[in-house]
This record gives sequence, structure tokens and C-alpha cells, in this order.
Amino acid sequence: MEQKYGKAAVDRLMQWEELIRIGKRLTDLQKLERTNRFFNRMAFANDVDLWGVRDYWATPVQFICKNAGDCEDFAIAKYFTLKAMGVSENKLNITYVKAVRYNMPHMVVTYYGKPGSEPMILDNLIDTVELASKRTDLVPVFTFNGTGLWLAHQRGQGKLAGSSSRITPWNDLLKRISENDP
Repeated sequence: MEQKYGKAAVDRLMQWEELIRIGKRLTDLQKLERTNRFFNRMAFANDVDLWGVRDYWATPVQFICKNAGDCEDFAIAKYFTLKAMGVSENKLNITYVKAVRYNMPHMVVTYYGKPGSEPMILDNLIDTVELASKRTDLVPVFTFNGTGLWLAHQRGQGKLAGSSSRITPWNDLLKRISENDP
């Protein structure tokens, strides 16, 4: 890793491992806040500039090594970090939204403390973790995790819209992660 990305990347990976190790002992809210702060230090960069392609979903290791990514990369890294800290997958989703202020698509992580509860939002646009009702600048479109895909607002009602396997970039990402391809 050091040869490919440099010493600073290795240092960030070690900080990430420490975040996960310490995070296993924290409350879910503390895990959310620390994870959001850790990743929001990284720079935003579009996929064309960073990877030379229009749409690329980086693995958490790639994102950390590059120290930059787009909103999908922030959300993916936060999602997998929270899972590694012990947050149950049934409490976590990656949510595709419209960022009203920017009039563009955006991705965030949503956390449901219990089934049907109002989710909390982890977003690279703001450093605080907020309840969804406070994020009127985001309009949900669909949400997914490793177990399913839901249309906006349907997750809390349990109406599954399909399998997350329908999302090709998600499948490509999971394949690269399983092959340990940084």
C-alpha cells in the first residue's frame, strides 16, 4: 500500500483500524458521530477526476488511500465501517437522495435505531449526524443494504421493492471487497 499510495495512506488505514477497534466499545450514536467525523475529513472529488470514469464506487480501502471520493464513496465507507464496529445491518442503509440545495443526486447513510423509527443521516455535506426530519434539504428516492432495496419511505413499513443485487455498482463493489482488491 505504501508503494502504491504513500505513507500518509498507510497512516490513514491504521487510523481507520483504530477507529473500528475503539468503536466496538461505543454506543451506536457514538459510532455514528465518530465515523461521520473521520470520513468527512477527506476531500470530495468526482469519479472522472479521481478514477478516469464517469461512475465508480470505491471500496473503503481505496477511498481511504486516495483520501478523496464522491458521495457514494463516503457513504460506502461509513456503512462498512459501522458494520465492522458491530452495528447491525438491519439498522443501516445507503440512501440515494436528491440534494435539493445542489439540485443533484446524492448518497448518504441512514441509521434506524429500531424498526420504523425515524432515521439518522450521516452525510459528507455536513459534519453532524441529524435526524431525517431536520434534513429538509434531502429528498429520499431509494434505499438499500446487503439484504434489500426499498423505494423512498417504504423501508420503515417493510415493503421490499427488490433485491440490492439489482444495483450493478453495488454488486461490483461487493465483488472487489470479497476479492480483497484495494
